[in-house]
Amino acid sequence: MSRILAPLLFCFFYSFSTPVVAAIETYQFASPELAERFTDLTLELRCPKCQNQNLADSDSIIAKDLRRQVKIMVDDGQSDEQIRAFMVQRYGDFILYDPPFKTQTLVLWLAPLVLLVMGALVVVFMRRGKGAAAATLDEQERAELDSLLKQQQDQNK
Repeated sequence: MSRILAPLLFCFFYSFSTPVVAAIETYQFASPELAERFTDLTLELRCPKCQNQNLADSDSIIAKDLRRQVKIMVDDGQSDEQIRAFMVQRYGDFILYDPPFKTQTLVLWLAPLVLLVMGALVVVFMRRGKGAAAATLDEQERAELDSLLKQQQDQNK
C-alpha cells in the first residue's frame, strides 16, 4: 500500500508546484549592468493594457511581449532613450509614467493645478455665502430669535 501511496502523493504535490515554476520569467544578460538597465526600464514603462501597472509587475500577454522586446533592445546595445522613444512611437506618451511636458500632455500636467484652484474657489465662496446668510436677519426674525433663546434659558434654569 505504501509503495503505491508514496508515488501518488509525490505526483499530487508535484502537480501543484509546476504552474508556479512555469509562471516565472528569467532573462539572461551578458552583464549585471544590462540586467539593471532592463529592470529599470521595465519598472518605468507602463503596461498598455493594465490599470496602473508597470511592465515588470504585469502578467498580461502584451507586457510579456514588451519585456521581451526591451530585453532584445538592451542586448542589441540600444540606449535607454532609444528604447523609450520606440515605446512612445508605438504606444504614445501613455506608456511613460512620467510623460514629457508638451502640448499633447498639457492637460495631464495642468489638470491637478486647475482642480486645486477650483476647489479653493468653491471653499471660499461657500464660506463667504454662510457668513452673509447669518448677518441678514431683519427685526422680526431677530425678535423671534431672542424670544426663543430666552425660552431656552428659562427652561434650563
